Amino acid sequence: MSGNIITIAEGAGGERMDSLIKNYILKHLYIEDDSEVGLKDLDDSAVINDIVFSTDSHTVEPLFFPGGDIGKLAVCGTINDISVLGAKPIALSSAFIIEEGFSKDEFDKILESMREVSVKSGVPIVTGDTKVVEKGGIKGIAINTSGIGIRTESLDKNLEEAERYRKVKSRWLTDSNLAPGDVIIISGRIAEHGIALLSFREGYGFESKIRSDVAPLNDLMDTILREGGVVSAKDPTRGGIANALNELS
Repeated sequence: MSGNIITIAEGAGGERMDSLIKNYILKHLYIEDDSEVGLKDLDDSAVINDIVFSTDSHTVEPLFFPGGDIGKLAVCGTINDISVLGAKPIALSSAFIIEEGFSKDEFDKILESMREVSVKSGVPIVTGDTKVVEKGGIKGIAINTSGIGIRTESLDKNLEEAERYRKVKSRWLTDSNLAPGDVIIISGRIAEHGIALLSFREGYGFESKIRSDVAPLNDLMDTILREGGVVSAKDPTRGGIANALNELS
């Protein structure tokens, strides 16, 4: 029976999630199209007619943690997935699935966090959807964010700099651009988000001054691309650096 059900491990990144995507999702949903970066590429965003499009659904336990909450995580996640492909995020959508009985005060805090990130990053939330399900139908709240972006002005010059050293496959910062000998740079300290969550999670709670480093990366990516020479970028999410490296490989 275990082989016929989806397990939590298949949603946590790595080989088992990769297998689920390829053997089920791609098997049924992949159709040949005109996208420059599409479903089969398994990058964090797609590119169609130079428009970058990304979507992500967010659940987290606990909903509030040192340095952020599910709302901040949701907005940052989609902004970052668009940014690391070499695009400027220009608009987002947000959709909520809320459990009956969920605290309106907590919902208000989540929405305020989303607004703060939207204002700080300069990326507006322009459309959305809200559903309330019966108690027990979901745990608290889940948020989906989708977004679109346009090619950054600095991306072409960035790739021209990279081409001084070797041929680059894609005109976007895709995983497939990586090659043996490339240097991988980490922009911050690892595991801060994971430890911040664990420190507040029931059954794992412990004293820690570490705060989640969740933040919008569109300005950072713009600065990096102006320096030039970047061929690929990734915003580590579930599974952390280990899963990001697995995806890049």
